[in-house]
Amino acid sequence: MEITETSQFRKSFEKLDGGLKKKTKKQFALFLDNLFHPSLNTEKLEPKTANIWSFRIDKNIRVIFTFAEKETVLLLDIGPHDIYRKKIK
Repeated sequence: MEITETSQFRKSFEKLDGGLKKKTKKQFALFLDNLFHPSLNTEKLEPKTANIWSFRIDKNIRVIFTFAEKETVLLLDIGPHDIYRKKIK
């Protein structure tokens, strides 16, 4: 699987503190191994037709992404749990 990221994702990631960056890297290792690993809580967000998904970094931080192609994931952003609302509007 190929992972690509938007400039917005990169900007948001760079703003994270060191501890969150470390957690993010750990969760990405799980994500690369199994998109639906139980600790990621991967879910398709509402509205389902938007084809936007999220997975958990910790209790408050999520990565939102979409499937650009069958084997390509596009990382849209990373941030607080409700960050997806900004992307869907």
